[in-house]
Amino acid sequence: MVYMQMSFYSETLGMSTEAGVMLPLSTPPSAMRDGKYPVLYLLHGLGGDHSEWTRNSAVERYAESRGLALVLPRADRSYYTDMKQGGAYFTYLSEELPRLIQRGFAVSGRREDTFAAGISMGGYGAFKLALRCPEHYAAAASLSGGLDIVRRVTGPNGFRPGEAERIFGSPEELSGSGNDLLALAGKAASGEFRPRLYQCCGTEDFLYGGNRAFLDQAVTAGLDIAYEEGPGGHEWEYWERQLTRMLDWLPL
Repeated sequence: MVYMQMSFYSETLGMSTEAGVMLPLSTPPSAMRDGKYPVLYLLHGLGGDHSEWTRNSAVERYAESRGLALVLPRADRSYYTDMKQGGAYFTYLSEELPRLIQRGFAVSGRREDTFAAGISMGGYGAFKLALRCPEHYAAAASLSGGLDIVRRVTGPNGFRPGEAERIFGSPEELSGSGNDLLALAGKAASGEFRPRLYQCCGTEDFLYGGNRAFLDQAVTAGLDIAYEEGPGGHEWEYWERQLTRMLDWLPL
């Protein structure tokens, strides 16, 4: 893989930010889509940054063997949300960043070639991208995602004091909004575009209950979702085991 680290000014965020881009070296031209790579937007967790995927996993090797480009954005502690008090991270991720990537690199902009995935906070962000922008994403994957966000902000969580309110507003504002994945799942089921979803979580993970709640809602809504669970906590040892299973599931 070719790895490029970008530092640039985001008009949407109103500040400089960073992203990593990985492009396969060994993909034959015949395997590309009109000369462009299928692309996976790979999202980091709360308290991490865009480098944690390369520091903690072999995702570079896995993507190379599949001819898949990776985009690794930095989103700080935003929960990939247009924050009540802070940056418009969802707009940046769903609009500005893809335009920048497609202008600068040989990655496809077609829906059938575009995917999102993430761990923890990033799993929430990946599903939010797919459910709110299903016309742009063919599939999304959540590895131990913080999916039941209403439960997360009202119960034990990893937010700093007042942080959840700065991101989402009050719990009443959050419930049923465009940041509530359980509410979005019901709406997505009746839309013209219905992305495929992959969800996994360790049975010892503190987010396991929220994952089961999202799964129940998705199944009730009739979404196309693949689900796996098994022994494991909120840790890279579990996520590394699931990475190849998730990548094999992608409709490449």
